[in-house]
Amino acid sequence: VPAAWQRPYLNIFKHFRVEEWKRSAKEGDVAALTDTRLKRTVYRIRGSNPASSYLQLPRAGTQSLGLTGRYLYLLFRPLPHKHFLVHLDVTTEENQVVRISFSNLFKEFKSTATWLQFPFVCGAAKDPACDSVSRHGVSGAAPADVRWTCLVLDLPSILSLYLNRRYSHLRAVKLCSNLLVKNLCTSDLVFDPGVTFSEARHTDLACRGIAPMPREMAFPVPKGEKWHDLYDYIRFPSEGPKLPYNSIQRSCPSPAAVSEEPVSQLPPPVTLTRAVCDRLPLIHHITSPRAVSAPW
Repeated sequence: VPAAWQRPYLNIFKHFRVEEWKRSAKEGDVAALTDTRLKRTVYRIRGSNPASSYLQLPRAGTQSLGLTGRYLYLLFRPLPHKHFLVHLDVTTEENQVVRISFSNLFKEFKSTATWLQFPFVCGAAKDPACDSVSRHGVSGAAPADVRWTCLVLDLPSILSLYLNRRYSHLRAVKLCSNLLVKNLCTSDLVFDPGVTFSEARHTDLACRGIAPMPREMAFPVPKGEKWHDLYDYIRFPSEGPKLPYNSIQRSCPSPAAVSEEPVSQLPPPVTLTRAVCDRLPLIHHITSPRAVSAPW
C-alpha cells in the first residue's frame, strides 16, 4: 500500500524536481523544450543510438525511488523514424531487483530471472483498427505520425505473470533516447482520460478504482474532439484470454463499442480501450510467459 505522500498519485518529475538535476541524472542530448501540441514543457532525449542519451531517476544507482503504487504512467512520444529504449528497475518482496525493459528495437519477448524485455510496437495515428501490423506486432522505428501516448504499466501483474514474483516497489527509471517525455506518475488508481471530473462525480467509478486523468497529467483536447482520436492509451498487461493469471479477463470489445460506451456503463478497472485493441503495442502473442537462456 502506498505511503500517504504517494496518494492518490505521485507526479514523479515534480516530486523529484527533475528540472534541477539534483536528484536525477542526464547524459548526452537531453533538453527541456515546449511541445507545440501539448503546450507544456517536455524533455527531449535523443541520440545516435538508444543508449547514448538518457534521463535517470534517481541520480545514483545505490539509491531507490521507493515508489509503491501499482501503476506506472509514462506520458511520452517516440521520436519519428527512431528507436527508443526504457528501463525500469523494480524490487520484489524477496528484495530481488528485476529490470523491465521495452523498446521498438526488440523483435521478441525475452526473459531471465532478473530481466524482462518487451517489444514495443509504435502505431501510426492513421493505422486502421486492428490492422495486420497491430495483430502481428511488427517492431521497428517509430512512424512519422506516431502519437503522444499514455502508457500504463501494471507492475505487480507483470512480475506475477512473467516471473511469479511479488512486487514491492519501483526502484529506478532510465529513459533512453529517442523520446519526448511529459511526465511519469505512480498510483493505485486507473486513470481514464476519457472520463471527465463531472462524469466521475455522478457515477460510482471511484468505487471501482477508476478516476479522471489528473489535470497535471492530462493531454489537451480541443473542443469538439475526443481524447482517443488524438492520443494513444495503452495498458499493459491488458486483459484477455491470453493472460491466464488475471483474475478478471475481458475479451477485446469492438472499437465502436469502446468509443460509444457511456460512462455509466464503463467496465470495471480491468479495461481495454480502443488504442489497446487497435495495436496491443506490447504484443501479447509475442510476450506470452516463457523463459529463454539469455536477454537480447
